[in-house]
Amino acid sequence: MTKITIKKLPKSEVEIEGEIEADVFEAYFEKALKKLGENVEIDGFRKGKVPENVLLAKIPESHILEEMAEMALSEYYPKIIEDEKIDAISRPEIGITKLARKNPLGFKIKTTVIPEMELPDYKGIAKKTIGDVTEKEKDTTVTEEEVENTIMDIRKSRAPKIHMADAATSTSSQPSPETGEGENTKIPEPELPEFNNEFVKALGPFENVADFKTKLKDNIKLEKENQLKEKTRLKIVEKIIDETKVDLPDILIEVELDKILYRMESDITAMGLKFEDYLKHLNKTIDDLRKEFKNDAEKKAKLALILNQISKVEKISADREQVAKEVAMIMEHYKDADPERAELHAENVLTNEKVFQFLENQK
Repeated sequence: MTKITIKKLPKSEVEIEGEIEADVFEAYFEKALKKLGENVEIDGFRKGKVPENVLLAKIPESHILEEMAEMALSEYYPKIIEDEKIDAISRPEIGITKLARKNPLGFKIKTTVIPEMELPDYKGIAKKTIGDVTEKEKDTTVTEEEVENTIMDIRKSRAPKIHMADAATSTSSQPSPETGEGENTKIPEPELPEFNNEFVKALGPFENVADFKTKLKDNIKLEKENQLKEKTRLKIVEKIIDETKVDLPDILIEVELDKILYRMESDITAMGLKFEDYLKHLNKTIDDLRKEFKNDAEKKAKLALILNQISKVEKISADREQVAKEVAMIMEHYKDADPERAELHAENVLTNEKVFQFLENQK
C-alpha cells in the first residue's frame, strides 16, 4: 500500500482514496485467472482444468483485471478500515480509478461511518427534569374509587354477552298508554356477575375478595409508578435529543424506518388483516408511510447513538450473566433466532436500561 487519503463528506460519509502497489496487485493475476477458469467450458478440457495459455486466449484481459481488483480490495479494505480506525456502518461503494497490468491499482471507496456527536450536559438535563417533577405527579396513592372502578371494569368484561338476535327479541314495540303509539324499549344491560370469593378465585390465585383487593391495589400502584418512570424518561431523552448535535447518516434513519414498518405490518397481520388491504383502506403507499414516520425514525436513530455514546463515556455495560439469561429466553421462544444477533440485542437492551437508570440517579 502506498498512499491513503481520507476525506470527510456530509452525512457522516468518508471517501478513502489510494493505491495498491503494482507488484502487490500483479500477484493476484494467477488467482483471478484460476477463479474465472473454473466456469469456462472448452471442448477437449474438463471444467476447471483448462490450461493457463488457453484461458488467456479465451478470457478478455479486462475481465481478469476486474477480478484481480475485486480480490485485492476485498482483502485490503478490512485492513484499511482497521488501520485508519474507521467505524464503517454501511457497505462500501467502490470505484476504480486506475486499472492496468503491472501498474498500481487506483481506487476510491465511499462508506458511511458512525457519526461524531457533541453530547449536551446529559447529567444536568436529567437532574433538572427529575427536579421539575411535582409532588402531585409523584403521588402514586391508589384511591378506593380507583379500585372499585377497576373491579367494575373486570365484572363488565366477565358479563355474558348479549347477541344481536337476543337483543332483537328482547326489544318489543309496545303501545304507549298516553299516545297509543308503539315505542321501543331499551336493550337490557347484561347482568353483572356477583363480586364474591368464587368470582375472584376464578380470576387467579386469590384467597378471597380482601386478598384480591389488596393485590389489585398493589398492581394499580405499580402501574402508576411505571407510568411516572416512563413519562420522566421520555422528558429526559427528548431534551437530550433536542440539545445533541449530530450529522445523522441516512442509512441509520432508513434502518429505523424499516423497523417501524416491520412492526406495523406484523401487528396488522396478527389481527388477521393483509397489509396491502390496510394500505388501500388508508389510501397510502409504503413511501407515504416512510415520509410520515421519518421524524420518528430520526429520533429513534439519534437516541440509539446517544445511549451508545453515554454508555461509552460512563463505561456502562450490561451484566454478562443477565445477557446470557436473556439470550436463553430469546432462543427458547424463537427457535430459529440467530444466537449472535440475539446476544447483540440482549446486550443492547440491558445496556440501555442501565444508562436510563444512571440518568434517573442524577438527583
